[in-house]
Amino acid sequence: MSPSIRSNDRRRFLRTGLRTGLSAVAGLGACLSSRSRVDGLAVLDMQLGWLPGGNQLGEVVAKQLGYLEAEGVHLEIHPGGPHIDGVGIVASGRYRLGQVSSSPSLMLAVSQAIPVKCFGVSVQQHPYSYFSLPDNPVRTPKDMIGKKVGTNATGHILLNALLAKHGIDAQEIEVIVVGSSMMPLLTGQVDVITGWTTNVTALAPLGPERLTMRLWDQGIRLYAMPYYATLDTIEQNPEVLASFLRAVGRGWEFAYHDPERAVELLVDEYPILRYEDELRAVHEILGYVFTDATREQGWGTMNRDNWGEQIRTYEELSQFTKSVPTVDDVMTLSLLEATQDVRPRLDSGRYGPRAS
Repeated sequence: MSPSIRSNDRRRFLRTGLRTGLSAVAGLGACLSSRSRVDGLAVLDMQLGWLPGGNQLGEVVAKQLGYLEAEGVHLEIHPGGPHIDGVGIVASGRYRLGQVSSSPSLMLAVSQAIPVKCFGVSVQQHPYSYFSLPDNPVRTPKDMIGKKVGTNATGHILLNALLAKHGIDAQEIEVIVVGSSMMPLLTGQVDVITGWTTNVTALAPLGPERLTMRLWDQGIRLYAMPYYATLDTIEQNPEVLASFLRAVGRGWEFAYHDPERAVELLVDEYPILRYEDELRAVHEILGYVFTDATREQGWGTMNRDNWGEQIRTYEELSQFTKSVPTVDDVMTLSLLEATQDVRPRLDSGRYGPRAS
């Protein structure tokens, strides 16, 4: 969810997204979207796991500037939400493309024999982090010992992974379930709190002196915003997905060079967003979208070893209740290889270097 959607608008937007998702679920018997072509363009419906916002900057730019049309693709972005099973909608064949917020969601889905596979990654390094204040700093995982850690229910497994990685007994910290607000940290209810560094609006109350401990820097290296499709789509319609990657890569490249104009296009697509908030956020997210890895392998790249490490971490934490997937079960490099020569090769540059 974009950090800049105001509370009343957020609820209204969520209701709209919920209705959209429920309508999609109602039609799960269909093999594909009811429309296959629009004005001669191949229809590509993308189901999100959240509400649209700055994470879709590249797609919106590619749509608004005609990059997708030039590739013969008509893209429709469908919002998700807490009551919408985005992976289930895509797996049913209703839509051919999806995007989740974090890579473990796909590993867990595949482990349950859901026939989807990742074919590219938008955000190379997950922005998930632990925040603290200067008068009670948490700079390393061991600094959390004896402290109260605020996280949401879905973040508990990430905390367990972090503690296991650094040999810390979970009994040595106190976990308090919190929401997305930073107030528990400001009021002293917790000593450290979790969130995404790209959620600049939510983080603003903590001030510029806040301390950030990134999960990625501590050895738990997840991807954010991975793209996935059904096995059938990857096998039978690879050219449509390749066209999508080429066009959206151009969209992110445009945003890299002209973030102000890119945010204008984003707000034009989603007027509920606030330009000032999204502009602050875009400088942060571009540092995660473009890294040393994208300079070498191009936008959207991903690494087999990274996926293997993620799978091992979740296996050690007994998160796979049915079967343990292999790297080849979870991801394919075929579409990235097919677009190798055209995906933009940029690093974080002026947006702050981030090691890969």
